[in-house]
Amino acid sequence: MRKISIISILFTLIFGYSVASEVNVFNARHYKADAELYSKFTNKTGIKVNLINGKAGALEKRMIEEGADSSADLYITADAGRCGVFKAKGMTQGGLISPAIKAAVPANFRTSHWTGIAKRARIVYYAPERVSGAELSGLTYESLADPKWKGRLVIRKSSNIYNKSLVASLVKNNGKKATAEWAKGVVANMARTPEGNDRAQIMAVAAGEADIAVANTYYLALMLSGKKGPEQQEAAKKVKAFFPNQNDRGTHMNISCAALVKGAPNKSNAIKLVEFLLTPESQEHFVNNTFEFPMIDGVSANPLVVNNIGLDFKQDLKTKVSSYGAKQADALEVMTTAGWK
Repeated sequence: MRKISIISILFTLIFGYSVASEVNVFNARHYKADAELYSKFTNKTGIKVNLINGKAGALEKRMIEEGADSSADLYITADAGRCGVFKAKGMTQGGLISPAIKAAVPANFRTSHWTGIAKRARIVYYAPERVSGAELSGLTYESLADPKWKGRLVIRKSSNIYNKSLVASLVKNNGKKATAEWAKGVVANMARTPEGNDRAQIMAVAAGEADIAVANTYYLALMLSGKKGPEQQEAAKKVKAFFPNQNDRGTHMNISCAALVKGAPNKSNAIKLVEFLLTPESQEHFVNNTFEFPMIDGVSANPLVVNNIGLDFKQDLKTKVSSYGAKQADALEVMTTAGWK
């Protein structure tokens, strides 16, 4: 019998309630490899991780409906915009400010309610035989609205969370009015009505349906790894990566985030788990299985990322990712008003 179990029994006998050696994670990250990390955490600490997997919207709906009766301790999902909006709904609490978390995560990638556990960049992919170096020179997100890209751009739907956060960052930096005009230009430049996921945008460039695409960095590495089949692997070899806004604020960065749920019954265990996810061991596990960028210093990205996407780029460390949730409604409005399907 583990020591924690004896303590739990004593608390039950003396105080009438038990101390659970567990943590309940509502998980919207769809990576099987993450479960291996949670098992490692249990082996190290004796704290059992109860994993509730699902789509972000469904998990959020469940936690909101359950309210104070929810068993959720941590909500782990992709994109700071989701964590920001969840916080705005009053569903999170402060407390993710331990010395270990503050030391590991730069201030612009965390709040006291949620923190980044891995990073990703939303960049441009291009067909090298159809896009010249002169066209790429000085490319920014803002210049994707330039008429020279008319009929040459593919990007996901306006409802996609990655796009909502990207456009939210533009609203934050350039204002709503300017971003609304930009969105009209982007729509005019689309090679097709938005469809498919990020990999579908890269596939479209490889197939000659477009010359440039907007997609997150880790998707190209995932395709190159062969995990999505030989067709996608070959398509990925036909495109090149480009980091926008290198001459000003830097490339748009986002995160996978862990949020501390309001009323978490196992708050201290939740904080311990987040601290574990920010250790070199866990960060190496992330980069080698999900192909994201590490959140902490001292851990290298996966070789597929290093060799085919690159690490030598200026990140936007000026724009706090907390603004993605705060400006999300404005972002969606400017996109839909522009006719961005």
